[in-house]
Amino acid sequence: MRYRLFGSTGLRISELVLGTMGFEDAEESRRIIDAYADAGGNVLDTASAYGDGENLLGSVIQRRDRFVIGTKYTLSRDTGDLNAAGNHRKNLVLSLEQSLRRLRTDYIDIYWVHLWDRHTPIEETMRALDDAVRAGKILYVGISDAPAWVVARANTLAQWRDRTPFAGLQVPYNLLQRDIERELLPMAESFGMTVTVWGPLARGLLAGATSGRRVDEATLTPRDRAASAAVAAVAAEVGASPAQVALAWLRHRSAAVVPIIGVSSVAQLIDNLGAVELTLSDDAVRRLEAAAPFALGFPGDFIAECEPHPFAFGDRATLVDGRRLR
Repeated sequence: MRYRLFGSTGLRISELVLGTMGFEDAEESRRIIDAYADAGGNVLDTASAYGDGENLLGSVIQRRDRFVIGTKYTLSRDTGDLNAAGNHRKNLVLSLEQSLRRLRTDYIDIYWVHLWDRHTPIEETMRALDDAVRAGKILYVGISDAPAWVVARANTLAQWRDRTPFAGLQVPYNLLQRDIERELLPMAESFGMTVTVWGPLARGLLAGATSGRRVDEATLTPRDRAASAAVAAVAAEVGASPAQVALAWLRHRSAAVVPIIGVSSVAQLIDNLGAVELTLSDDAVRRLEAAAPFALGFPGDFIAECEPHPFAFGDRATLVDGRRLR
């Protein structure tokens, strides 16, 4: 396992994050965490809304300070109380205290905003997060499932006002779901953010038999089937599992991307960890992406067409070796 810096901070994180949303049995969860740590993994991802997940993680984790623990707030703690959900200060303070108790720790390494809350000004959220950082209860902050313009505005405000910016973005991303390539991924790269991605195996569809999950064949589209077949074909050629190929494709796309692997057994974990040793050829990448066509749409496609055109930037524009975010 190799390591990366978390966003523009100095925090070292492993190149695969262990998602704990599916943890149910304490003993198996402990074995999975131990195997992950033995392989060099150091990031555990959970959330206040993952059932009894924080409690379970808090009960089984050992060597706490060797792990980077990330949890999230936003989703409701009490469906009958309007203020028990959202990104405002009251819910942040109470959710954070609840998470600290459940995880049996006095600080959270990465505290994630779980979902954009349209009713809370982003200024309030950023100030409340910064206050918690200054109090030592959280060390770094990230945001999950929000529009690119919201994240960009939040980080610009943080820079102007000398507050803690979002160092990480958490979003869904896989060969079949590439929406983040339109706005979110370029935005994150431009701010130097780490992008931890959930659903990297498309609910097991891209992992084949190694996912341990049954796929409802009746719900699959022709594109789903083509992508799954392409992943399986590449896997057979390179002597890897489909899950390893799907994860390797993600790692190929951007240095900012860090997949979150969610497993229910040590065997699945070991299989997923094999992705860090796999490098896909350009031909394999082309075949995978051809099986699941994706279009950026406007303005991405339009800008790409205009960039080399003399009408837009002049006859010698193609001679410029400049910065390109994507």
